[in-house]
Amino acid sequence: MPVLEGYEKFKGDVFNLTKIDLNAYKEKQMKRRIDTLIGKNMCSTYDQYVALIRGDKERFEEFVNFLTINVSEFYRNPEQWELLDKEVFPNLISKFGNNLKVWSAACSTGDEPYSLVMALSRHLPLEKIKIFATDIDKQVIAKAKVGLYAAKSVENVPADLKKKFFTEIGGSYQISDAIKQRVEFKEHNLLKDPYPTGCHLIVCRNVLIYFTEEAKEDIYAKFNDALVTNGTLFIGSTEQIINYRELGYDRSKSFFFTKNK
Repeated sequence: MPVLEGYEKFKGDVFNLTKIDLNAYKEKQMKRRIDTLIGKNMCSTYDQYVALIRGDKERFEEFVNFLTINVSEFYRNPEQWELLDKEVFPNLISKFGNNLKVWSAACSTGDEPYSLVMALSRHLPLEKIKIFATDIDKQVIAKAKVGLYAAKSVENVPADLKKKFFTEIGGSYQISDAIKQRVEFKEHNLLKDPYPTGCHLIVCRNVLIYFTEEAKEDIYAKFNDALVTNGTLFIGSTEQIINYRELGYDRSKSFFFTKNK
């Protein structure tokens, strides 16, 4: 694969087109992925590729989809979901009551917010549950709204919930409308868009590993602002918040952080 010149200008062009700031991503990793995609589209320069995605809606959406890393599954890291079920949810409900405001940030194809609804359904009636789910990529949001998943995606769902809330269709699994109705999806860019406020729980897992340390710190600080005092942030097993105290969190469990101020 030829080495492409002009990545700095390309980053500016991409920001103007998509409002995605490539400076916030680890450069070597991201540039390699982008260069591969450019080669697949038979372009030999960044300018040529920018012209292609500017004039072709399908190629533009392919680019945004490729840029945003979408690896997702239901109940990813089941032991952490067990902790959420046995300790975190009961604690939040005892503190804040039944109307919890829950935000699934960078929700990808919907596996995570739908998992949250199912997990919460053990504690609250479905009609009391509302999950706000956001992602930068409109294609994955569209897929999430369809709610059809491969068998591998749902293999960690507890058996009783899988039986109750999924219908098997030709080897794939369709999630029930009862669960889908409890999730509100919206496009959102973690790097530039305003954050919701008054959240009791924010779930953002295995996404920020692709960001620079500066971008991560900024996002964790904004999550803190978005949480109520004693609200909880749930992060992924691939992530850590080194300076969590300075950012206003206490560490309650390995991947759960509580806003302390």
